[in-house]
Amino acid sequence: MRNNHITNAQGGPSIVIVGAGFAGLGMAMELERAGFHNITILERADGVGGVWRENTYPGAACDTPSPLYSFSYEPKADWPKRFSEQPDILQYLKGVAEKYDLLGKIQFSTEVTETEFSENTGTWTIRVSGGAELTADVLIMATGQLSRPALPELPGISDFEGPAFHSAEWNHSVDLEGKRVAVVGTGASAIQFVPQIVSDVSHLTLFQRSAAWVLPKPDVEYTPLHHTVLTRIPPVRLAERFLSWGIYEFLALALVDIPAIRPPVAKLALNHLHKQVEDEDLRAKLTPDYEAGCKRGLLSNDYYPALTRPNVTVKTSAITAVTPKGIVTADGAHHEVDVIIYGTGFKGTEFLWPIKIFGRDRQALQDVWGPEGAHAYLGMNVSGFPNMFVMYGPNTNLGAGSIVYMLEAQARYIRQAVEVLAKRPGSAIEVRPEVEAEFNKKLQQRLDRSVWTLCSSWYRNAAGRITNNWPGTVSTYWLRTRRLRLSDYSITRAGKDA
Repeated sequence: MRNNHITNAQGGPSIVIVGAGFAGLGMAMELERAGFHNITILERADGVGGVWRENTYPGAACDTPSPLYSFSYEPKADWPKRFSEQPDILQYLKGVAEKYDLLGKIQFSTEVTETEFSENTGTWTIRVSGGAELTADVLIMATGQLSRPALPELPGISDFEGPAFHSAEWNHSVDLEGKRVAVVGTGASAIQFVPQIVSDVSHLTLFQRSAAWVLPKPDVEYTPLHHTVLTRIPPVRLAERFLSWGIYEFLALALVDIPAIRPPVAKLALNHLHKQVEDEDLRAKLTPDYEAGCKRGLLSNDYYPALTRPNVTVKTSAITAVTPKGIVTADGAHHEVDVIIYGTGFKGTEFLWPIKIFGRDRQALQDVWGPEGAHAYLGMNVSGFPNMFVMYGPNTNLGAGSIVYMLEAQARYIRQAVEVLAKRPGSAIEVRPEVEAEFNKKLQQRLDRSVWTLCSSWYRNAAGRITNNWPGTVSTYWLRTRRLRLSDYSITRAGKDA
């Protein structure tokens, strides 16, 4: 077993970042720009990109405009479309990784299995698959909320004889031409890939548990003239980014603080449905029966038209079992299909799973969180786990807005903590338990007023607690994390007060 302690000739803290998606790369770039170069990034896959490397299903794209869904300090003037697709976003991430010379700092095909904090040394030991170990002063978890696909717990799901796969693990070797295809789920992925495959299949059966709120997608293809203007006149690019930011900030207010915004948004979505679906029975199936905003709102111009095609059937009866030949629903019908595609989302509430994380006194993070679910101060710090930071952690997901904006705020905040440690070599910084508890108490009080309490969704865990979303605008989070307050933390050195 190899033990590699990362050292720094300049005396700064050594840092391990787990994950090479938007969060991990953004964190590394922030540290590099601040002069911290002793960084190792551990990535379980063979390339950068996170969800934008993994999700290669047909039509995969972002539902946040690219001028906003990108790093503010690394703008791109030549996005092909306003809402860019997976290959272009992945290429963007590869480009910034190369520009900042991060590829040499990444250990690919290295999956972290366990981490442990030592009070004697004030360092973290990181164990990876294969038995190797690293130790570092600072541990930053940047694995994201949407990295582990979730399959439904259905009797017989492993008995199906044909090809079956999750949309995040798209099997491109399966030819859908002329096949009878079942699509399970109607979330953000399904509304993108269904229109892409519907003309190839002989018949598509969409199994819908609940209808989605779908708004028109204001997408445009950028022309060479547009690219030229954005390149040569930066204020235009900034104005486009600011406009997108302002729209999403306005929509975010509807989720907690200004419920009166929701009815007009719902009316816009229903008008979109009525305009694109004439059949009354199908329209009734596609009409949501819950408050707008309670589940993730979706953007699409071609989803509804795809469902009106003669080779598409929408089933709303619950799935009760999977058989070797198809799917059984609660109405007793057996739907024979050749291929099953699961668009059933991710294990979003199982933060940092399946990595085992042990803090002070070898307390396990999952035990600290317990049945109530994940919690962290500002979504980044957990008491009892010094020098460990989480990006895109508990309650930092957004109902409206750009997560990249949130990640920049977190990277800036964590960088300030690293600067504190650089000035106090050998120290450990840890959020005070009373500070974390008070923060989470007020956070849950705000969440209790949110639209997310009005239905069941992946934003809520098994205990019914909302562990994923931030109950406010991105600007409030940005302001809250602008300065690290040392009074919120205790700083220790080898178990003693620093």
